[in-house]
Amino acid sequence: MIDRIIKAILRCKPFAVSIFLTYLLSSSVGIFMAHAGNRFALAQRDKTVQKALTSDKASIAYQSGNHATALVLDFAGNLFYAAIPQTVAGLGVILPYFSVAYQGWVGGIVSVDRTHRSRLRSIKATSYYFLVLLLQFIPFSLSIGAGVRCGVELYRHNADISWRFWRYRLPRQSLVDLSCVFVVTVPLFFVASAFEFLSPWNV
Repeated sequence: MIDRIIKAILRCKPFAVSIFLTYLLSSSVGIFMAHAGNRFALAQRDKTVQKALTSDKASIAYQSGNHATALVLDFAGNLFYAAIPQTVAGLGVILPYFSVAYQGWVGGIVSVDRTHRSRLRSIKATSYYFLVLLLQFIPFSLSIGAGVRCGVELYRHNADISWRFWRYRLPRQSLVDLSCVFVVTVPLFFVASAFEFLSPWNV
């Protein structure tokens, strides 16, 4: 089983790497814009954080001191409302890159606090911030990358059918590889949420 999972990840690797690089680039742009005092980035940062504080169940639970509940809600949200839809969107090949770029950019603009001061003022805060991003980017990149591979294989496998999409069939191996990748990414999502909400570095 482990060997099958490793081979599946290796087959999805080029696509996962491209997603990961998209995250890195977009988050870097967000960090730069926020620290440069870009009004649009800061306004979006305030809007995003305010929305999270008032409507995101994980954030509300965390503010109430229910850290374990916040962990579970964040894990479920990342998996079912973010990763899986973007993985399915991978059938369109290029579609996830737009949502990934926005997601990474948002991750970058929240590198400043509510007073628009940098959250990277200490080694502990900086380490926490970047580890949270990294722990999230890895499972998202793997799962979405596997979805993009499914999209590429879908079109390669059905090239002779041309634009008659209703006759398309997805290769079984692509679905098996996707399942193997999720065996890895599900616990990784849990680890990412656990670190974000339970880490003593979260100050």
